[in-house]
Amino acid sequence: MISFNYETDFLLDNEEEISSWVLKVISSEGFKVEEVNYVFCNDAYLHKLNVEFLNHNTLTDIISFDYSIGKIIQGDIFISTERVLENAKDFKVSFEEELHRVIIHGILHYCGYKDKTKDEIKLMRNKENHYLKQLG
Repeated sequence: MISFNYETDFLLDNEEEISSWVLKVISSEGFKVEEVNYVFCNDAYLHKLNVEFLNHNTLTDIISFDYSIGKIIQGDIFISTERVLENAKDFKVSFEEELHRVIIHGILHYCGYKDKTKDEIKLMRNKENHYLKQLG
């Protein structure tokens, strides 16, 4: 089950489409979903989580807490819509495109993809781009 939760005024206008897409990506990667909760919030909310749980005193666009066991995915993905908007401007893409990239980025982490080294980042970007093309 994919659920969407909101700590700000932001609302996805296509929850069903996004949910279906995320489930297809998970299946394509050979996993099954137990439960994924997306929480859309602002910078202050996500910064607090970043400091409290990860000991990082920085702003970020996404934090994911992975509770997966084997090939069964479950977790909580927190996304700062403020940071996504800023990043979209910086990368000269639409807010929607950047939001979709971040939404699937968290899922790809659950599927085992990392983004610490140059090679890992390249593979992550390739996977994100591949799955972004499959949305709508």
